[in-house]
Amino acid sequence: MNSRKAAPRETWITRAWIVTQDSRRSVFEGSVRIVGDTIAEVRRGTPSRISSRARVIEAPGRALIPGFVQAHVHLCQTLFRNLADDLELLDWLSRRIWVYEAAHTPETLRTSALLGIHELLSGGTTCVLDMGTVRHTGSIIEAVRETGIRASVGKCLMDHPGTTPPALREKTREALQEARSLFAQWNGAENDRIRISYAPRFVVSCTEELLLEVARLSREQGALIHTHASENLKEIQLVKKLVNCENIEYLHQLGLASDRLVLAHCIWLKPNEMGILKKTGTSVAHCPSSNLKLASGIARVPEMRSRGIRVALGADGAPCNNSLSAFQEMRLAALIQKPGNGPRTLRAQEALDMATREGAKALHWFDRIGSIEKGKRADLALVNLARPENLAPVAQRRGAIAEGIVSSLVYSSQASHVEATWVDGRLLYRNGKVATIDAGLLLGQARVAQEKILRSARR
Repeated sequence: MNSRKAAPRETWITRAWIVTQDSRRSVFEGSVRIVGDTIAEVRRGTPSRISSRARVIEAPGRALIPGFVQAHVHLCQTLFRNLADDLELLDWLSRRIWVYEAAHTPETLRTSALLGIHELLSGGTTCVLDMGTVRHTGSIIEAVRETGIRASVGKCLMDHPGTTPPALREKTREALQEARSLFAQWNGAENDRIRISYAPRFVVSCTEELLLEVARLSREQGALIHTHASENLKEIQLVKKLVNCENIEYLHQLGLASDRLVLAHCIWLKPNEMGILKKTGTSVAHCPSSNLKLASGIARVPEMRSRGIRVALGADGAPCNNSLSAFQEMRLAALIQKPGNGPRTLRAQEALDMATREGAKALHWFDRIGSIEKGKRADLALVNLARPENLAPVAQRRGAIAEGIVSSLVYSSQASHVEATWVDGRLLYRNGKVATIDAGLLLGQARVAQEKILRSARR
């Protein structure tokens, strides 16, 4: 009896512009060989011999890039797109988002997650840090498992008796017990494609008891903590009223600030708070579209980066964006800093770094993803740079081709220009179709789920 295992699948992507995002930010015309879930070879030019068993994708005029890593998303909110517009943060939460989240069932939550994952994979995002809602987090994790995307998912924690809506409030011990159980069941699952983080929503919604326990669990388990901080001036005023100090100061006092902490937004920081972020290695997830749409402000990203603070990118949620496109966030992140700081502020290469390398580092996955290098996981996206609206420039001087391609990716490219997306070497998206999601069926389910949530919210 032949007990030998079948050879792992092999794919060659040839004749593409390889945007490696390695330490030298190398860009060259070449080929990448994928064996199983791993990048087995990265080379200039086209190989002279390719196995007849290998799948070959020729990609002239295309850029092969590391899959985008979004360090702050809310898959539970995808169904709420276009239902919560033109409000500032605290009203947006209390009048819309918390009402809709409380109406979720396991089925509607799974549908919302699938809808978001379809958009993410279609636009070249291969990894996310997701903040779930309070209940049914297992539905999000199952959607991640089924679709093949890479994700760190956290159950949203809200236990403060004076500041949270009764429909989403949980008892402290019960909330923490469920979060611990999810970590025990899922962290490291699917060949480490799924990880579990701890996700206290923000200081306003959480008791000190809960935050102290989250800090302890993070230290003991090496788990990420994912929360919001200093997004909105009214939020900051409320935090000072509740705990008599600033957001980052308070989180640091409780032991949460470390290289395992990812803070979404961080728009309104005091100088000493930036100092804490630098000293502790805490990462920031910058969400420019959301910050503008909710009128929250513009984060001082150039200053943070100049201080050595790691800044990644995230689209946030569909109802405060209203897109999950990493391309949009890169372009906007670069553009909004230039009027006040000069045209060379936050250049295209820096924006691309934030969307790939820095996101992978923030999520503690950079040893496996975030760049195209031999031995890393094959989390990749193929982007068409040969479209009339997105034609990469012809090189005019030595080294200019790399700069032109990166500029094309950041300033001209759109999610619709993505032709293929791989995660762990699996081709999950190709020319308009996500292999693991029936889009036609999903759209019908989304309509039903949305109607169900709106009916429940009106009661």
